[in-house]
Amino acid sequence: MLPESGGIDVFIGTVRNATKGKAVLRLEFEAYEKMAIAEMEKIVAEAISKWPIQRLLIHHRTGTLAVGEVPVIIAVSTAHRAAAFEACRYIIDTLKQTVPIWKKEIFEDGEVWVAAHP
Repeated sequence: MLPESGGIDVFIGTVRNATKGKAVLRLEFEAYEKMAIAEMEKIVAEAISKWPIQRLLIHHRTGTLAVGEVPVIIAVSTAHRAAAFEACRYIIDTLKQTVPIWKKEIFEDGEVWVAAHP
């Protein structure tokens, strides 16, 4: 943490136990790793150009995750809280739109791939 950081915003995405009223048993994430990392680096560059970010972290897991586990963490520090909140929201929203990470939801009665870019 930098002494000039007055605002640190952290987003932690967790695996929910239900989607549209159906019980979720687990999620499976797959990614085209090279492209996913390149897209995340692009998001970092865009965020740094829009806000006075001092530190930034993006981490997204792949593989099988149980309910309650954490697939994604984003942390942003800035001098003031407003910029940290805005940048963090921008990063998660853009990540979900552009990064090639695919999610499969597994239910008791089947499974479904969720659109990578809703």
